[in-house]
Amino acid sequence: MEYQEILAHVDHTLLAPDATREDICALCDDAIRYRTASVCIPPVYVRLAHECCAGRMAVCTVIGFPNGYATSAVKAFETRDAVENGADEIDMVIPVGAVKDGDWDAVAADIRAVRAACEGKILKVIIETCLLTDAEKIRLCGIVGDCGAEYIKTSTGFSRGGATFDDVRLMAVHVPAGLRIKAAGGISSLAEAEQFLALGADRLGTSRIVKILKGRDL
Repeated sequence: MEYQEILAHVDHTLLAPDATREDICALCDDAIRYRTASVCIPPVYVRLAHECCAGRMAVCTVIGFPNGYATSAVKAFETRDAVENGADEIDMVIPVGAVKDGDWDAVAADIRAVRAACEGKILKVIIETCLLTDAEKIRLCGIVGDCGAEYIKTSTGFSRGGATFDDVRLMAVHVPAGLRIKAAGGISSLAEAEQFLALGADRLGTSRIVKILKGRDL
């Protein structure tokens, strides 16, 4: 697979709590240079990223991040604020505790609240696969699809583990038509990125792929 084909699937990501304005602007510049799918940044920097990208790159941000246990009303407010500030894509975290309780209606209501607040923007739903059983992952594939999201996403990268080949392989079998997969968390090489895409992922959340290619440019 050509490098540019991989990059076209990358959400170039910086979600570190100590990220600065300078860091975010540099991230946007690199995303534009390497033609990634988007930049994924904290909500506080959405307006800045929107200005830095100036329509040349999609701006993605995170909602209810990283634990997912804000109320649905709070997540909806965060989403509306992000969209008003220029976000093109929204990556939300589900309430994993509700999954463990078997309260599927609460999970669906949470997703639908954010979906309604997105105003037609792309929605990716983070299910934090490292905390789930396979049965729970399979059930969530259906729920996320039913709620109208464009993507189901493996991980925040801030929990016990990130994306795995096994999880993407499992999800690829069970996602309904039209629901795509984003693998995120711990993707550290071009070979891994290519393998996730081959297994069925359509987006990759990573900060390392662009860094690898920048090193090769030196």
